[in-house]
Amino acid sequence: MTNPRALVTGGGGFLGLYIVEQLLDDGFEVRSFSRNSYECLRTLNVEHVAGDLRDATAVERACEGVDVVFHTAAVPGIWGSRQMFFDINTVGTENVIAACRKHQVTKFVYTSSPSVVFGGENHVNANETLPYPKTWLAYYPASKAAAEQQVLAASDDSLATCALRPHLIWGPRDTQLVPRLIRRAKAGRLRIIGDGSNEISMAYVENVAAAHLQAAQALATDSPVAGQAYFINEPEPIGCWEWINTLLARACLPPVQKRISTKAAYRIGAILEFVYSTLRLSSEPPMTRFLASQLSTSHSYEIGKAQRDFEYQPIFSVEEGLAKLEPELKKIASCSV
Repeated sequence: MTNPRALVTGGGGFLGLYIVEQLLDDGFEVRSFSRNSYECLRTLNVEHVAGDLRDATAVERACEGVDVVFHTAAVPGIWGSRQMFFDINTVGTENVIAACRKHQVTKFVYTSSPSVVFGGENHVNANETLPYPKTWLAYYPASKAAAEQQVLAASDDSLATCALRPHLIWGPRDTQLVPRLIRRAKAGRLRIIGDGSNEISMAYVENVAAAHLQAAQALATDSPVAGQAYFINEPEPIGCWEWINTLLARACLPPVQKRISTKAAYRIGAILEFVYSTLRLSSEPPMTRFLASQLSTSHSYEIGKAQRDFEYQPIFSVEEGLAKLEPELKKIASCSV
């Protein structure tokens, strides 16, 4: 494409900003869409369109005149109202698809999540043949699964779509996963759930951003990428608690040693969900059934399909990512060096 133009929804967010930066490096003209403005985007001279995903008119305005849309914006989390998650994650995605059709956008890359196929069971080197579960343990994965299915079904001879499922994105500038782990560890609120042997796949953020660009490059109405979903993560899984303790060590914090059984954690999560729902508490419970399941089960995924269809390869190793992240870990933990 000559002077390709891209829209990144949530372009000021954790993953979105890395996608913006890599697009700019590749010569794209980039526009971001989000409710808030970001100084980092202004510094990069990125056009910003303000709006809410639930506002179809604002979404249409953002999609006008672009060639490819990277839809990363979503409301994350394991707690909140069903309406909030479905209005933003599901209906919001419907609005983006409709806006793409109205403005004849030809490529749509959706940031999904492996949680869309997680119903509480172990996933060991699983691939994209995994079915959607009949029920989910939280509204976030349920709303993302509904959105993903709409995205994949929308792929046709005028709009090529695909969905990427990065697992546990980590790296510098993270405001969710790593800071939460560090804060819980410092407060003494981390417990190994179960026997601690569960393995997980991780996805370094710059590798995930690169996967989005690689998928978009290969995406076309007649390509094998169109209408497909892909797991994106490091090639090899790692022990969940080994990984958490690696992060804590880099932050100069002691490893997690206290334990709780999976059944006890799940039961506590169910009780806390009931209490918080009954009292209509807006804060997130310290444990939920979804969190207990996530921290006690294995969830590792093969990336062979992404490697085959759009030649996905991580551009940074785990050690390189850790070296970039370490200064932030120590800052979050207020650790003197």
